[in-house]
Amino acid sequence: MAIPPQVIICPGQGAQAVGMARIWCEFSPAARKVFQAADAALGTRLGHKLSDLCFNGPAERLNQTDASQPAIYTASIACWQGLLAEWSMAANETDLIAAAGLSLGEYTALCVAGAISFEDGLELVTLRGRAMQDAAEAQPSSMLALIGADEPQARTVCDQAAEGDVLVPANFNAPGQIVLSGHKAAITRAASVATELGLRATELAVAGAFHSPLMAPAADRLRDALARTPIRGPRCPVISNVTASPHGSNGSTIEDSIRQRLVDQLTSPVRWAESCQTLSSLASARPGVEFHELAPGKTLAGLMRRIDRNIKVTTHEEPSQTHAA
Repeated sequence: MAIPPQVIICPGQGAQAVGMARIWCEFSPAARKVFQAADAALGTRLGHKLSDLCFNGPAERLNQTDASQPAIYTASIACWQGLLAEWSMAANETDLIAAAGLSLGEYTALCVAGAISFEDGLELVTLRGRAMQDAAEAQPSSMLALIGADEPQARTVCDQAAEGDVLVPANFNAPGQIVLSGHKAAITRAASVATELGLRATELAVAGAFHSPLMAPAADRLRDALARTPIRGPRCPVISNVTASPHGSNGSTIEDSIRQRLVDQLTSPVRWAESCQTLSSLASARPGVEFHELAPGKTLAGLMRRIDRNIKVTTHEEPSQTHAA
């Protein structure tokens, strides 16, 4: 069957849920092979076989940063390989307009675009998850979602509540949805300041202050790992979370951009709303482009409805045909 040109978007941390990608593995040999490769590569490094953790939990372990990141990455690539099998296409036969992922999902996007191998990406996100967990445990920190805020309001909250602590915008997810990140005491103060400004504020159940300067130790560890990782030019533009532009558009080589921006990403805000606007612009140059969100979850489709209601995102929690493989 003819497959229209595609934009692929890939979920980040928080999309995990016990049972994710299980149905893909039950009905798709291609998806099953991805989990088999991940199980072979990681063994019991997470305290469980990765497939068992994804399919059966426990949720408490799956939700920890060092486990959820390789789990989501593997589930997303399993979904991608399953889709390719459904479409009877090899990865290099797809008409990819662009790919992007939210935070962790940027690694999935790079793998989908052929810039990194599945195995190298798995090692990177496993190290990234562990390094971020360690940095989070080093000092009390958290994140706070501001509902109804624009960027100037978010920065006003930070200015008024920081009081010498780290407190910065960490995620620009969609219009009216910005996440702050910083020291625990500053997050508590920020919730009060936000309420005084008429904004809704909700502290997130996360391990620590991701995408803030408190992640600098994790960024250093990731930089060393990326320096050793083979990176190739992607088959399509891959959007950087940090710049909301395709890698390589800042004058550096694509390979150098990928290495540097993935390091920067840990301590810089994720500009997802702007990234989606970039995807929309790239897609507008071609007729009939379809947007697909890889499993697990449907978070990015929900955000896209707030960013650009003209774009319909197809989600893929399970295969389109669930017959025994």
